[in-house]
Order: sequence, then C-alpha cells, then structure tokens
Amino acid sequence: MSYDDPNALIDAHEDRWAWRAKIKAKPTTRRLYRVVVGVVGVAIVLLGVVALPAPGPGWAIIFVGLAVLASEFEKAQQLLDFAKRHVHRWTSWIARQHLAVRLLVGLAILALVLGIFWAYFAVMGVPGWLPDVAEDPLLQFVPGAG
Repeated sequence: MSYDDPNALIDAHEDRWAWRAKIKAKPTTRRLYRVVVGVVGVAIVLLGVVALPAPGPGWAIIFVGLAVLASEFEKAQQLLDFAKRHVHRWTSWIARQHLAVRLLVGLAILALVLGIFWAYFAVMGVPGWLPDVAEDPLLQFVPGAG
C-alpha cells in the first residue's frame, strides 16, 4: 500500500463511505470532522495505554484507537499496518513452534501478568471497592499487599 499524500490525510475522493465524502466536501465540516476523529482516536489510544499495565484488553483498545485515527490520517494507517504485520508475524511464529515452546511462552506471559498484579497490589494496596471475598485472600496471599 502506498502512502504518498503530502497532507497525510485521507481526502474526500479517497473515501469509500458516501456520508464521510459529503462531510469532507465542505472545508468547515471536514476540519471539524478531522478534529473530532483526532480527539476521539487519541483519547481511545490513551485509554489503552493506561489499561496496559492493568488486567484487560489494553492492546486491543490501542488498536481500536489506531483504527479510528487511521480512518482519517494516513500516518495512523501506516502505524496500524505496521502493528498488524508484526502481530501476524508473532502469531504465525508461535503457531509453528512445538507445544512445549508455546506452553513456556504462555507461562511467561502468565508470570508477567501475575507480577504486574503483585506489583500493583504491593504499591497501591488492595482496592477498597473489591468485595471481602476477593480482598481477604489477596491480603493474606499477596506479600506486601496489606
């Protein structure tokens, strides 16, 4: 895919969706639309970055934010293509590996996630909003969580 637009923006004649092409046909609405897409996309990416160390779909949220930005900005599309390419390479490589290697990688990722949990609870303490059923075992079994 070639990205040679000096403006680094997807123009009205390049857009596949008629409603967006109509918005982009007028300079005022085009500018407003791009600002809104930029703000929403960056907010979603930042939410994903905040969610990275916490359990949950941090990377998925970042990819959604990049997709929102890529709908309007070619540099974001280039970054999204780069990320997709490397995620595909990683998943293809891991799928070709022996079961023992896949299990070791899975255990390493699990250890990383558990380490992040432990570090979070050791530094921040157990959140008070957790129910007692979850809070009591965490205080008992996570060193430094109390």
